[in-house]
Amino acid sequence: MATALSMLSRQGVEIYFLCGNRDFLLGDDYCARASMTRITEPCILAGSAPPALLLHGDTLCTDDLAYQRFRRKVRNPDWQARILSRPIWWRRWLARLARSISRSQGRRKAPQIMDVNAEAVARCFRDQGVDLIIHGHTHRPAVHELTIDGRPRQRIVLGDWDENRGSVLRLVGDDSRLLVLDRDQDGDLRLRPQLAD
Repeated sequence: MATALSMLSRQGVEIYFLCGNRDFLLGDDYCARASMTRITEPCILAGSAPPALLLHGDTLCTDDLAYQRFRRKVRNPDWQARILSRPIWWRRWLARLARSISRSQGRRKAPQIMDVNAEAVARCFRDQGVDLIIHGHTHRPAVHELTIDGRPRQRIVLGDWDENRGSVLRLVGDDSRLLVLDRDQDGDLRLRPQLAD
């Protein structure tokens, strides 16, 4: 993957990386090999109109208390250093175990707990002074039109990715379009508008 990203970068595509809830141990060495720039959240895209705030999105899911505890733990530099000092086979085993536990817990949690909290979203808009937030994490692609403090705001949620489908946001000026990248029946990739569920 690093080689493919680096080749894309050499073709003039700027690549930025914002870590999420599964790739928080990805380090600067990998980013250099992939020719991508690591960004940290909150990240404001000042060149967009209106300025957009990029987030992974998990910090908005404040009702999921167990996940928020997990997030604080794994984002701790001391914890990360301890994990990275272990052999690779052990880290892979731990990652498989964590994914298994996460899937099991996710099936037992109420869907609204795993989604964003409305007050956390409003607070984020206020604290960051933006009218557009772009995030993932919940895997519920949608464009949410909101009014907060009498101002129109927009929250765009990107979907997840797998080998046959992905979620893409195209920002051109003040026009934002949420698109789906998927394979047609011939196996060719195509971009199409995200349809409401």
